[in-house]
Amino acid sequence: VQLQASGGGSVQAGGSLRLSCAASGDRISIKAMAWYRQAPGKERELVATITSGDNINYAESAKGQFTISRDNAKNTVYLQMNYLEPEDTAVYYCNAYLRSTLYSRFSDYWGQGTQVTVSS
Repeated sequence: VQLQASGGGSVQAGGSLRLSCAASGDRISIKAMAWYRQAPGKERELVATITSGDNINYAESAKGQFTISRDNAKNTVYLQMNYLEPEDTAVYYCNAYLRSTLYSRFSDYWGQGTQVTVSS
């Protein structure tokens, strides 16, 4: 199982970015996907989660600014980030709670992280 994140980059304050994360694997079954971020010198924090049934939760800091969505057919989760501020600068990680086969347990898998840099 692999999670491949993309879409990070450098933008000016007020700009937007859209992150994508695709989970690959022949027989995977995904219960939930999420985005986390880790700013320099800080702990990793949850940004947003979305379940296979489209139940969505956001961190307080993400409400009204970020939108998480999911394409179940593509096993892909997105994070639309608008009105970005320098405080949003971080490495963004995708996470999936999935099982790799019908007989395996559900576990957390992580993508490699994608850098988002917002300049003032």
